[in-house]
Amino acid sequence: MSAAVAWALILGVVLGVGLWSLASLAPRLSRPSLSERTAPYLVDVSAGARQFLSRRSSDPLPFFGVLLSPPARVVIDVLNGVLGGTEQIERRLAQSRSSISVEYFRSQQLVFGVVGMIAGAVAVVISSYAASVPVMTQLAIPIVLGAVGIAARDLLLRTAARRRIARIDSELPTVLEFLTLSLSAGETVLDGLRRVARVSSGELAREFGVVVADVNSGIGLVAALDARAQALSLPAFTRCVEQMTGALDRGTPLSDVLRAQAQDSREDTKRALLEAAGKKEVTMLVPLVFVILPTTVLFAVWPGIVVLQTGF
Repeated sequence: MSAAVAWALILGVVLGVGLWSLASLAPRLSRPSLSERTAPYLVDVSAGARQFLSRRSSDPLPFFGVLLSPPARVVIDVLNGVLGGTEQIERRLAQSRSSISVEYFRSQQLVFGVVGMIAGAVAVVISSYAASVPVMTQLAIPIVLGAVGIAARDLLLRTAARRRIARIDSELPTVLEFLTLSLSAGETVLDGLRRVARVSSGELAREFGVVVADVNSGIGLVAALDARAQALSLPAFTRCVEQMTGALDRGTPLSDVLRAQAQDSREDTKRALLEAAGKKEVTMLVPLVFVILPTTVLFAVWPGIVVLQTGF
């Protein structure tokens, strides 16, 4: 098969899929079936109805998904066996407030790996025209880029979880003080959490909103708070929840406990800032030594050198 025929096949498949996708967007002219008429009224109570409404029978993507799902399932199982860390991924998904499952995350890792391998194959083909590349190198480049793609998806999740946890940690003192004011005004703990979730727009307020939703669905307040603490795995928030649940069990005043927790959280924040400043001390010397100091010396010495060269 010549190169022209190969490119013609690839472009023909791409054109066919594109035309198929455009045709799937066109409205249907036939009469809707009974399932199509009743599915919008069963969305709240039926997962099958939601799935039925979310798909299009003429869409080519589900077709390719069904066609490629068996090998993808095998590769996902291999990734789970090699990488492991399912509990760690679940914790990071909860910390980043992602609604996807572990299996879907593995599927995204697979897609990233395939994209990396395709990019590596394209790079090998392009480089082969410029110079001769050893066969082992040609095989290693797609594999390495595929592994980089898998690691990149995990790095994105880890970064998102770390940033959100840092925001929750910074919001904790303010939210606790606001909750203390609500309790001091005579509100209950649940009403204070509901007020925080309604008024505030931070990440910790969203977590308290989840607690309020769990309590409204029939879960106990202590169990809902413990579930959020285990999902976030933030030491300051876990310590605060333990103090709150202990005060609720013993019947002690909760406002004093929350005020003390807010003060401790602020002290922890100050201590973390001092530790970060100490670790960055050497890093801050880099622009001073390699940028500011040479520029200062240049401004001080260069006029004298110019004067000496010109003879004045």
